[in-house]
Amino acid sequence: MAPQQSRTQVITQRRFGGPEVLEAEERPRPEPGPGEVLVRVRAAGVDAVDLLARSGTAPVYGDPPFTLGHDVSGVVEAAGEGVTRFRPGDVVFGRIDAGAYAGHVTAPAARLAPKPATLDHIHAAAAPTAALTAGHALLDIARVGPGTRVLIHAAAGGVGHTAVQLAKAEGAYVIGTARADRHPFLRDLGADVLIDPMTADFTDAVHDVDVALDLIGGDYGPRTLGTLRPGGLLISAVPGDLGLAPEDVEARGMRFALVEAQPSGERLARITALLADGRIRVHVGAALPLTEAAKAHRLAEAVRTEGALVLVLPSD
Repeated sequence: MAPQQSRTQVITQRRFGGPEVLEAEERPRPEPGPGEVLVRVRAAGVDAVDLLARSGTAPVYGDPPFTLGHDVSGVVEAAGEGVTRFRPGDVVFGRIDAGAYAGHVTAPAARLAPKPATLDHIHAAAAPTAALTAGHALLDIARVGPGTRVLIHAAAGGVGHTAVQLAKAEGAYVIGTARADRHPFLRDLGADVLIDPMTADFTDAVHDVDVALDLIGGDYGPRTLGTLRPGGLLISAVPGDLGLAPEDVEARGMRFALVEAQPSGERLARITALLADGRIRVHVGAALPLTEAAKAHRLAEAVRTEGALVLVLPSD
């Protein structure tokens, strides 16, 4: 009789909908292909894109069934053909294409980086999308530096609070929008000016910004153009941000760029030193067991936490 294949826990969904569509089940443990590693997941981050994919608002995986999850931290259990970067026992983290809401996942080795020893798995799983998005926006595209005036919308969120710290680490002057109860948290991270969009119009309070990072979408992008100095740069992490296009923004004497978290272990490794020595502190608003993925999505949709949300798996 052939040996029974090992199985692993997975969160899946068979239809688009609310958090209730997320279900736990067991599946055969995957095997790594060429260039891939098998990671025993210890923690998985809950990304804003996960909510959109689950609901069908942004069907990035096609039709269900599928397993959500981009951000992962765990231990390599096996390496596929051609992998020399990692070996079993290595502790890694990174942003993968999909499937992190699981006990085990396979991913290209190039998507992963060694986990900083100073970060536990929970905080490491909260870092990749935030670090890659903020890093690509502020370092690669905007090239912020000392004295750069930076406006960050949703500054207390997973990407936002990382962007605040990264901008400050580069010497920028940071203005953030966030609810008033998040202001003490953001001041502790170094934000210079904070605006509560529930009680004040940021377009009246903010002017002459060099770089604005829009993490909300909707009408925030078009409204933010009025806060920029001539030649200023609006970076949006929301595709289709009310139809904004580079040519339309340039016609107003400003610049526009879209940013996304490009899965890359090499890019992530550039920011690892900042994570390792605490210059960027990843704040986790809540950590829940993998089986409570639906509850995590409800918390995320209700904006009841500051920082990131993480799903945790047992170490045994």
